[in-house]
Amino acid sequence: MGPVVLVVLRGYPGYQCPLCTRQVGELISKSADFKKAGARVLMVYPGPSEKLKEHAMEFVNGKEFPENFSVLMDPDYKFTNSYNLRWKGAGETAYPSTFVIDSKNMIQYAKVSMTHGDRAPVADVLKALGK
Repeated sequence: MGPVVLVVLRGYPGYQCPLCTRQVGELISKSADFKKAGARVLMVYPGPSEKLKEHAMEFVNGKEFPENFSVLMDPDYKFTNSYNLRWKGAGETAYPSTFVIDSKNMIQYAKVSMTHGDRAPVADVLKALGK
């Protein structure tokens, strides 16, 4: 199995995060590069179980995801909490985070943002994949 790009989104903090939408759009725009690297892109959409599927469906609506991209729901922040990525401030959900994990399960790149906008540049992610 090839490398994995794991992206933790903010989920639904009361609205669909425009920065997450932009980040996902940038990732999709480089989908051919991810495919060439043999990488799967997994995006984690965290939130409370209640209405999580509804919110996640609203987030993906209108986006065309390549075959090597997947959106995974994280009900009740189980994954997010397990990796200490839960942003517990008022109106917050998860720290926007991006990891590149190689085929040997080693983390080659990690960016955990403590702000809404400081996201991993796609160029840096591709560089970590060797592209």
